[in-house]
Amino acid sequence: AKELKAQGKKIMGYFCCYPPVELMTALDLVPYRIIGDIREPISRADSYMETNMCSFVRSCFELALKGRHDFLDGVIIPHSCDAIEKLHDIWRYYRKSAPTYFLNVPHIIHQGSYLFFQEELLRLRQSLEELAGKKLQTEDLVGAIRLHNENRALLRSLYKLRLPDPPLMSGSEAIKVSLAATALPVIEGNEMLRGIISEVNDREELLPGGIRVLLYGGQIDDAAFVDIIENCGANVVVDDLCTTARWFWRDVNLDGDPMQNLCRHYLDNIMCPRTLRQGRNHISELENRFGYLNSYAAEFNATCAIAYTMRLCDTFEFDLPNLEDYLRQHGLPFFNLEVEYNLSTMEQLRTRIEAFLESVAARAMRS
Repeated sequence: AKELKAQGKKIMGYFCCYPPVELMTALDLVPYRIIGDIREPISRADSYMETNMCSFVRSCFELALKGRHDFLDGVIIPHSCDAIEKLHDIWRYYRKSAPTYFLNVPHIIHQGSYLFFQEELLRLRQSLEELAGKKLQTEDLVGAIRLHNENRALLRSLYKLRLPDPPLMSGSEAIKVSLAATALPVIEGNEMLRGIISEVNDREELLPGGIRVLLYGGQIDDAAFVDIIENCGANVVVDDLCTTARWFWRDVNLDGDPMQNLCRHYLDNIMCPRTLRQGRNHISELENRFGYLNSYAAEFNATCAIAYTMRLCDTFEFDLPNLEDYLRQHGLPFFNLEVEYNLSTMEQLRTRIEAFLESVAARAMRS
């Protein structure tokens, strides 16, 4: 991104899955997903934020204070959760080197939500046009949607290389690739993905087999946690995270008005617990919220599920009791790990992960 900036490109930073990357690409802005750094101690951000605030959010602002995000020409911060919303206010006040845009995303899905979010996207579009210095053309937006749909399709193809037993690639590798895809211009990212898919398909040496894990959680932007699980003898065969399948598992519709299609996609297809998906009753609501995870488990033949929950992340923690009940009703052993966003807590989890995997193996032998 810094090299592209030096070549005259404008780099657009964004948080979470909700800012539409298609709008940025169509205006020749380079989308760059902002992440933290679990290896960087938080020393300055705690002067601006309470220490009981999400450690991922504090890490991101720590890097901003240290100049790590100074190459950005703009930042989009959505209302994905309360901590990210508050980050917008703090970032906008203290980091004036680039304009900051707020994207208000409805938390409940009904007809009024679509009308509201369409207006939000239109307002964001107008702001990005001002930053880019040009008007967005419909054909450019449709072309950008096609490119990003291709990107999503390639990532899904990459993930399905973990369907065999043993899988052709590790969960750690898959997460590194999906993270790289969020920091590259989409055309370059698609070239990278095609090359990696070809390379993995040509592999002759298989990974060791093991318990097949579905990994669920929020922000994982470092493979250290997945390495620990796989070093315990398991294979993370599918992961539903903010930085992985959650943002690429479904395509944007190409028929009809592209702005309406973006609105529908980002409200309907991003399966984040911050959005209430109502049902006729409690059972149907659970199916609306978690049914896709059961589909992942069946497709990838996962034998257990591990949740990676950031400490103080109410968005995910409020879902955990219902999620655990739902998955266990569908025969999937479930284990939640509450962690801080830093490297020092990772190794402490190894013993607990090993104990859970041993219980899953013993259960499989009994059955």
